[in-house]
Amino acid sequence: MRGRVRRAAGLLGAGLALLTTGCSGEGPAPEPESTEVPEELARAAPPPPAAGQAAIGTPMAERVATIGLLNKRNNISRDLEMRPGETQRIGDVVVHLSACERTAPWEPQPETGAFVQVTVRERPDADADYAWRRIFSGWLFKTSPSLNVVEHPIYDVWVKDCAMSFPGEEGGPPADPGSDPPAASDSTAA
Repeated sequence: MRGRVRRAAGLLGAGLALLTTGCSGEGPAPEPESTEVPEELARAAPPPPAAGQAAIGTPMAERVATIGLLNKRNNISRDLEMRPGETQRIGDVVVHLSACERTAPWEPQPETGAFVQVTVRERPDADADYAWRRIFSGWLFKTSPSLNVVEHPIYDVWVKDCAMSFPGEEGGPPADPGSDPPAASDSTAA
């Protein structure tokens, strides 16, 4: 019986030590959240797409993507509104948007996607210094998030929207110039 009590007291003491010193057992308190993009990451970002790249719809430079960012440690989620070529930093995460696209409204399969690069400042092990490491570079898709996933134990990133428009979007699909307009229906006929 005394052995069980000693073992329980030892486990309780170890648990309290972890709670008071943190999981790593040492180290300074985390820095306040920074939003300034590190210079080495700003230089490494690819240039924004050329203005003439988009053949149809809103030019790439005028599109606005909404990117979701979740910190799984504290369950804080943020929406980042970015234009292609823009880079934003939230704490230890840097998100760079290279492009965003969505299918035209008359397409049978609606899809929204964004090409993003995610870089995280972290330590490879407890004895190492903090360093920036790219954890993802590729297309993310709104309706098919499992096609390409940001795999990280702390952060999750996904595309929510790409604000852009297409010619004729308000009236539906573009009409075939050789076809006759649809006949007006008589709604009073019984």
